[in-house]
Amino acid sequence: MFSQYFGHYLLNNGLITSVQLNHALELQKTTHVKFGVLAVDEGLLTTDQVEEIHERQRIHDKRFGEIATELGYLSNDQVDMMLSSQKKNHLLLAQAIVDQNYMTIEAFSNALTNYKKLYSLSDEKFEAIKSGDIDAMVEGLLHLKETEKQGYAQYISLFVKNMIRFIDDQVYVEAGSANGNLQTEWLVSQEIKGANPLFTAIAVDEKLFLEIASVFAEEELTEANELAQASVSEFLNLHNGIYLVNMSNKGIELDMEPQKVEKNAKISIDEGAGLPIIVHTSKGEFQLLIANQPKHITVSSGKKENQAV
Repeated sequence: MFSQYFGHYLLNNGLITSVQLNHALELQKTTHVKFGVLAVDEGLLTTDQVEEIHERQRIHDKRFGEIATELGYLSNDQVDMMLSSQKKNHLLLAQAIVDQNYMTIEAFSNALTNYKKLYSLSDEKFEAIKSGDIDAMVEGLLHLKETEKQGYAQYISLFVKNMIRFIDDQVYVEAGSANGNLQTEWLVSQEIKGANPLFTAIAVDEKLFLEIASVFAEEELTEANELAQASVSEFLNLHNGIYLVNMSNKGIELDMEPQKVEKNAKISIDEGAGLPIIVHTSKGEFQLLIANQPKHITVSSGKKENQAV
């Protein structure tokens, strides 16, 4: 995930071109192996055990290695050994960029230093971000205000984790426009009720809507039919369900309304009421809308396609 952030920093500062960045990220993908695949390849887990761990991740906000050790499938030393190969993505990006003569290693190193200064990152925070600590990335790179951190940081971090777990491992997020109006081809929303209410929604164009639906449904979907709508809405419901479990573990009990799917929706966000987040994936980008004042979010002119039960 850090590679996407830093790669776009290089691009935005004219240090590499978009073609060079995409090529470098593609080269990096060939050396990035998911934890479960690596464990099977090493003979440490069976495919059935990997599937069991993935199913548990649909309920609990825990990393693959955490669940594997809890189940007694892996030791802490085995998890640490495999994690070490996944914590140096910035070095994989550096190697790809230098090997292709897009930048010198000195220029890459200087850019890392400047990036750290730009975001006022401590050595500890910077190391955490480079190693893929999603919580540190959200807190350090989104420039959330203190009031926003309390209300949104946990939700955003969990959403990124669940995108990586279930949809696309090439994900990074950035803050969108804080207020105003938004139009979208598809809006999948769900309201969280209780002491800490939230309006949550995915605003996405139809092409990416179908990509997300296909991955989550584990079959190719070419039309935004009921199955596609149910797939995307169930992903949001799954994510929110895990969020509710996390909050319950902290003594905060919440509940969820049924999901809603609307086409050609217009969303109005009152000033200070919500926080749009741009979610970049390997197939395109969409907006995650979250608001701790749901009454100040207005959805209109959209055709309601489905309401999940």
